[in-house]
Amino acid sequence: MRSPRRFRCVALAALSAGVLLAVAGCDSAADRTTKGTTGTAEAEDVLLQPVAEPGPGPFTKSTASAAPSPSATRSPQEGDGSATRTVHRVSGAVPGLYGGVRSEASCDVEQQARLLTADQDKARAFAEEAGIEAVQIPGYLRSLTPVTLRADTQVTNHGYSAGTTTAFQAVLQAGTAVLVDSRGLPRVRCTCGNPLDRPVAAKGQVTHRGERWPGYDPARILAVDPGVKPAGSLVIVNTADNTWIERTAGDDGERDRTPADPPPFEPSEDLLFPSPDRPSDPVPPPSTPSTPAPAEPEATECPDPSDDPAEPPPGCPPPMEPDPGTEAPDDFDGMPTDEPWEMEEEEFGVVPEPTQVFPDGLDEFDEPVDPGVPEPFAG
Repeated sequence: MRSPRRFRCVALAALSAGVLLAVAGCDSAADRTTKGTTGTAEAEDVLLQPVAEPGPGPFTKSTASAAPSPSATRSPQEGDGSATRTVHRVSGAVPGLYGGVRSEASCDVEQQARLLTADQDKARAFAEEAGIEAVQIPGYLRSLTPVTLRADTQVTNHGYSAGTTTAFQAVLQAGTAVLVDSRGLPRVRCTCGNPLDRPVAAKGQVTHRGERWPGYDPARILAVDPGVKPAGSLVIVNTADNTWIERTAGDDGERDRTPADPPPFEPSEDLLFPSPDRPSDPVPPPSTPSTPAPAEPEATECPDPSDDPAEPPPGCPPPMEPDPGTEAPDDFDGMPTDEPWEMEEEEFGVVPEPTQVFPDGLDEFDEPVDPGVPEPFAG
């Protein structure tokens, strides 16, 4: 029989775990609200984080540049609860994934470095999540590029509290200032200094916690995958006039320029999502009936020139006449024979069996990957 003392220890441990989970997801009044959501014990929580809300456990105060709130159109499904949550995977190298204002940084990188390195405990915690040493934080931050999200994006966020780091899933609102690496992955949220990582796909039901913003659509959430290789620059959208900007990786916008080879499409947000309203391929015009070809004249039956020396009908070849100076060879009299041909092995050798040859480099397990089409994953 289990002792009362052991039972009390187990109960206290379970209660402590529940309190820690509650603290991790509900540090502020804005995070405690569940407006528009219905939670269940089996659901995985995803925290909705508006542009200006620091959220739970901020590493630093905000270093994001003042920017107007993103304009968004309310979704037709918003408020009726009928929209299906869908997270679309997209490569960090896609042009137009991020935005910004020409020659302006969305985040003060130098201030961010000063704030993080001022607290040794936070510096160690941040460096551990970023996979670097604490002394490398300034150089690491300067290697990142300040941009803004152009669509609601799910990430793995990391809050700091009581000397420890807690990871949680979050959806950042479009317009949020972030620092991205050379492969296009969001690495730091400038509103709170928290380190970011790729999101984790939920294994079951998901509950969105937090205040929903106008235009929020659970069917239009992005998850950024790293680009195939590091890029020296990012092609982003100028949110001031909806034009293209090429921003050098690790630059704060001072070297912004117009791309020498801009993308062959407009910088619309719809390019980030598969659109059911997008027109299909044009229907080919009906073919014009062509004039029927004239009927060919019936072929004239011609006699065998060797059998009929008389004058042939019109259109037939003249009769063949033997050449007196030509004789048939002794070993062939010009007539087919029913005897089989014999092959001498010493002259021709043995005929090898056919061998199937595959092209070099073919791997039946390799699957083609289209980096231009976003792929949904279960969220």
